[in-house]
Amino acid sequence: MNDALKPTVSLGERVRAHIAIARLDHSIKNLFVLPGVIVPLSSYPALLDRDLIVRLVLAFFSITLVACSNYVINEVLDAPFDRLHPTKKNRPAARGLVNIPVAYIQWLCMMLVGLAIGWFFIGKMFTLVALILWIMGCLYNFPPVRTKDKPYVDVLTESVNNPLRMLLGWYAVTSVLVPPVSLLVAYWMIGCYFMALKRFSELNEIGDRAVAGSYRKSFQHYTPERLLVSVLFYASTAMLFLGAFIIRYRMELILGFPLVAFTMAIYLQIAFKPQSAVQNPEKLYREPLLMASFVATSLVMAILLFIRMPRLEEFFNPTLPSSPAVTAPVPQAQLRNDMGFNGEVA
Repeated sequence: MNDALKPTVSLGERVRAHIAIARLDHSIKNLFVLPGVIVPLSSYPALLDRDLIVRLVLAFFSITLVACSNYVINEVLDAPFDRLHPTKKNRPAARGLVNIPVAYIQWLCMMLVGLAIGWFFIGKMFTLVALILWIMGCLYNFPPVRTKDKPYVDVLTESVNNPLRMLLGWYAVTSVLVPPVSLLVAYWMIGCYFMALKRFSELNEIGDRAVAGSYRKSFQHYTPERLLVSVLFYASTAMLFLGAFIIRYRMELILGFPLVAFTMAIYLQIAFKPQSAVQNPEKLYREPLLMASFVATSLVMAILLFIRMPRLEEFFNPTLPSSPAVTAPVPQAQLRNDMGFNGEVA
């Protein structure tokens, strides 16, 4: 912004602007930490004690500070582009209300304090993952990498924050149990599903691809059709790996799958609405059906993690050989004998 056009900003406005760019209202996203807390506790309930409660509170503050640090730098570096967006032009940095040198200090200080809390009070693995979360924010925002400008890469790199948040919850609970890769990938892909729908909703809202492309370079490649195809890919991959986790670790979770699918379907429907809350996930609480479905899904899945149903596992026991024992053809009579058929007609 030209210095001659900069508005005169009072100290109060400046302070409010610097608080706003930390986007504390986005702390709702820290709920993505909860599966990382609940899953290890379901495997080893003895981990739940008074010390854990204290660690989780400190972990929440640490994660919030690191995430808000990323939001600060996002706001500062995106200001020139936000001025081209119909609604984001009203953000504090885009309006020139933010002192840029102070914002850089704010960005670094929030990160350092967040990592210090993790290092001194929680553990090394937690701190390492928090540092990776911060680095991913740098890769997402800083040129020349700036992954947010690259189609599909923007979705993948932004959504990797999902499994990172889950790992932060996990390592706040324990650094001994190893998190399942299948669950991490499923969590990553469900994040991609949400992010791709956000891009789809943004593109539909702006309407003009030329305007959208000037605001965000990735929109120069995206079309609604391409984004919906990617949404299908992410949803399918997420459910594949969630299924792998369920079959391998917690068969009982299959009972909650219809609720998962229903919640995803509602989210897809909301993405087609004008001025959709999908564009601003912190406002999704305004969608009562989605919130009811999300809460029900979360409660049911959490409860199922602590319940064992042996008969359900027996119902899904394999009925085919897991792997062929020989490569040569097996005589039909021997195969029938091996499979338990005696040739008699009932």
